[in-house]
Amino acid sequence: MECLSIRGPAPPLIGRLRVPGDKSITHRAILLGALADGTTEIRGYLTGDDCWRTAAICRALGVEVEGWGSPVLRVHGKGLRGLREAEGILDAGNSGTSLRLFSGVLAAQPFLSILTGDASLCRRPMGRIIQPLRQMGASIWGRAGDQYPPLAIRGGPLRGIRHASPVASAQVKSALLLAGLYAEGPMTVVEPAPSRDHTERMLRGFGHPVEVAGRTVTVPPARSLAAVPVEVPGDFSSAAFFLVAACLVPGSRLTVTGVGLNPTRTGLLEVLRTMGAAIEVQGSREVCGEPVGDLLVTAGPLRGVSVGGALLPRLVDEIPILAVAAAAAAGETEIRDAGELRVKESDRIAALAGELGRLGADVAERPDGLTIRGGRALAGTSCSSRGDHRVAMALAIAALVARGGTRIADSACIRTSFPDFVPLLRTVAPAADPQVEAEDQNA
Repeated sequence: MECLSIRGPAPPLIGRLRVPGDKSITHRAILLGALADGTTEIRGYLTGDDCWRTAAICRALGVEVEGWGSPVLRVHGKGLRGLREAEGILDAGNSGTSLRLFSGVLAAQPFLSILTGDASLCRRPMGRIIQPLRQMGASIWGRAGDQYPPLAIRGGPLRGIRHASPVASAQVKSALLLAGLYAEGPMTVVEPAPSRDHTERMLRGFGHPVEVAGRTVTVPPARSLAAVPVEVPGDFSSAAFFLVAACLVPGSRLTVTGVGLNPTRTGLLEVLRTMGAAIEVQGSREVCGEPVGDLLVTAGPLRGVSVGGALLPRLVDEIPILAVAAAAAAGETEIRDAGELRVKESDRIAALAGELGRLGADVAERPDGLTIRGGRALAGTSCSSRGDHRVAMALAIAALVARGGTRIADSACIRTSFPDFVPLLRTVAPAADPQVEAEDQNA
């Protein structure tokens, strides 16, 4: 097991950096490339383990994926109906995106598929995709009364339905839209609040029409998808850690370049500005249908805010690092309507309350969120990621403003989404001496 050690407080973060490609967009580019006719070339993609799982599942289904780790990833598509039955179980690792999106595709294939994941993923709820896929005509089963992975799917003909999703989830929506490509009749998903729309944007890029009306998304059946080149922008969720770090470390002035600024993803940007953060968007442009820009952050005092409602789906992955910002802000921050955090890679509500509390923050659990009374000085200590990559990185940023050394146990999980996190942290905060080392199991 690995641990990450950091010594604070860090001196100002100065300069420019670029974060790796967007994880959500990388998943979708690989998957739609596999279903397209022709070769899809993907640049700027994320090489984290989660996205590798999507590529590996494609390979197991007969799709050639060439050049992993090189500047250009080539996916030689088999067309919508060219996938073949895998010889073994399809392992999504820790990637909920891989498991859920492939469930939608495999529900329409004329063969049997079994999807599983690691221990964490096998505790994440899947009833929210199993039930609507069954309404479409799919034969799909899960563990514990069809609630959890592994999933067994015997694909076959599907029909389009109108599904009112009880949660705003891009993974659920995307699974159903992908299944809808194969359905007889249009597939419609209605959400309680808009979730990230990368699937809709990318389907249009691959030549398939998508109709969006407020919280309602509809796709007609597809005859084919056409391979196109894809350039993946920097991942806003990864950039968020450095944005908050530059807000909190006094004297910092940091630019994060080439960040995806899809409005369904940038709720944290709005919240940080409401808290008083000085963040400027420069060089706005569009890349492959996605808005992109450079973010210049200047350190300054923050104040507490109230966060909830329709904003939550637009920053749900950023709640861990928002909690760190709130711990340093003046006044109280309330995060509500975030019960979905209980069923992420960890129970993030409990993890953030417990681990930030170890550092000296005043964080109280709510059933659906957190109450954080900011302004308390943080002190370095030993804490744990609890196997959650976003908790690990949030604790690393908190360590930059804590006094003394912080040791974060079980930090290898960071590689699932941000394999370059520690090298980039070392680049902008060398005096903090971020070090990854083996953890003494007998300590």
